[in-house]
Amino acid sequence: MVRPAPAPPWLTPARQVPTTFAPRLLGFSLRHGVRGPTARYHAVQLPDPSAAAPRAQKQPKMPFLSPPAPTIIIAGAGIGGLSAALALHAAGFEDIHIFEASSKLTTLGVGINVQPSAVLILRNLGLLPTLQSTGVETQDLNYFNRHGNAIVSEPRGVHAGYAVPQFSIHRGEFQQVLLAAVNERLGADRVHVDHALSGFAQEEGGDTITAHFTRRSSDEPATIPSMRAAVLVAADGINSTARRLLYPDEGPPRFSGRVLWRGCVEREPYLSGASMVWAGHADQKFIAYPISAACAARGASLVNWIAELRVRAADDPDLTPPPADWTKTVPKARFEAPFAAWTCGGLAVKQLIDSTDRVYEFPMCDRDPVPRWSFGRLTLLGDAAHAMYPIGSNGATQAIIDAETLARNLAAATTGDVAGALAAYEAERLPPTAKIVMANRANGPDHVLQLAEERAPEGFDDVHAVIPRAELEAIGAAYKAVAGFEREGVNRRARETEGLAERWLRRRESREKVQTQVRVSEVGAAENGVGVAA
Repeated sequence: MVRPAPAPPWLTPARQVPTTFAPRLLGFSLRHGVRGPTARYHAVQLPDPSAAAPRAQKQPKMPFLSPPAPTIIIAGAGIGGLSAALALHAAGFEDIHIFEASSKLTTLGVGINVQPSAVLILRNLGLLPTLQSTGVETQDLNYFNRHGNAIVSEPRGVHAGYAVPQFSIHRGEFQQVLLAAVNERLGADRVHVDHALSGFAQEEGGDTITAHFTRRSSDEPATIPSMRAAVLVAADGINSTARRLLYPDEGPPRFSGRVLWRGCVEREPYLSGASMVWAGHADQKFIAYPISAACAARGASLVNWIAELRVRAADDPDLTPPPADWTKTVPKARFEAPFAAWTCGGLAVKQLIDSTDRVYEFPMCDRDPVPRWSFGRLTLLGDAAHAMYPIGSNGATQAIIDAETLARNLAAATTGDVAGALAAYEAERLPPTAKIVMANRANGPDHVLQLAEERAPEGFDDVHAVIPRAELEAIGAAYKAVAGFEREGVNRRARETEGLAERWLRRRESREKVQTQVRVSEVGAAENGVGVAA
């Protein structure tokens, strides 16, 4: 007999978003060379953090985009930071600088997924053709239990009726796609590597914010030790310096008790050739999907895989993550034995692991949602704002949506209401991302795996005798609504923004033509002695 199931865990009214960490001060900076939390504070007190973020009083001032062009600093050249730069540039901002802590931007990393809601934004930035030639347009998502019994299969992206695809793509290659676009549109001199954000300072009601940078690769000072700007966007990841300064009592990321081991290996295609496979249950899971268009063009498949195991009890009060270095390989003996007999979706898991040369380890962590992201002319974005478990394939997608929302609100701002624009961005993005963080802690769409394990631990012949079809469909639909990629909403926005990339490109070409004409005129005037001082 099938037991009736409650609503998905993340939809229960009792689930509250924690707001235990209070921001302290508006402006502060780390002393040079200090790597810990010691800071020099400017005595500018903020209002009660439990209150709504303040909006600057609106005055009849010029649009924020009016000359002279406002300077915008982005700390972090990951997916969120680069997407923000492109979105801001498309909105009309020109003076954008990106500061990255790493000394080099390379194609490190493994696979990620980009949902249609974010792909639509990238389409409108003119990046869809490049994504199609780089990643794989996902066709279907398939859930299996640990015995290889099929739970549910659903089409994805355009195969599910979306106007744009879902992409499975190598994270490093995706970052390079974004970086190439930034270099082309803003100029390669706008990306400053080996510049780690170390602090910031701003005066209450002032019209600028100053960001400070250090060099992590050596004890030498950064080439640009500080820069003043109209806006500072902290997209500096789950270990964000800006967030640590704003919330000094928060501590390290919150460990789930589970570790991910990840690798990539080229092999023959499986299932549709563009299929995602999810198998197991909450404490042991295996995931695989292809990520390379180049491999697919050769008739092969570059498969990104993830082996996940619980290594700490779910009720363990210690949430401190174990030490890890995601740039270094680890031995397979750490995790492979429990997966030795697994086969799902035509994939023999042991064979996939054994044929992989390099494996990387990632403790699965997130952070509690905080009550505010925006403080004066500073705001958080991406993992710095809402680090979440990689459940539901949503981290990169939410960072890209952040980027578009931020650009739209800043473009609509006036010079006297930049803080209000950042508060509006926060009001639009903080509540839904907080819900996603909590939904992912409750297993998100992967909840179907746990239901199958709990109700039929020895397997089944007919999944609908274990989990009714309507219940399976409801779990997936509920998560899509929480995560903001339900089909009707995405397709409506796709229709409303049809041709946006082409219109933006024409405006850009027109602007460049005018700039060229101005330069030619200036050169001609100089050669003729016009406007030259005696």
